[in-house]
Amino acid sequence: MSCVAGCLLLRLFLPFAFGLQLYRECLRRAKYVGSRQHNTELVVDMVRQQFRKHMHETNPDKIQKLKDDAARGLINHILYESEKMSGRKFSQNS
Repeated sequence: MSCVAGCLLLRLFLPFAFGLQLYRECLRRAKYVGSRQHNTELVVDMVRQQFRKHMHETNPDKIQKLKDDAARGLINHILYESEKMSGRKFSQNS
């Protein structure tokens, strides 16, 4: 395989890989949140439904927005957990 073909395959695979990685991380967080609130199945199902709902999306701009929204949700949850553990506020609001 030539370098050009390899690079093209890599460019095609990277968005999928990022999406899969994002999906897995969202499921991990959903399991964690669900275990703390004793509703793991419900929270995991909600995450799966959102990903399934948009799995046939072909518009690159819409896909990027969905990925950004999911990543933002993960970051917000990580910040929330960090604030809870440390007792410090990281956000500028309040």
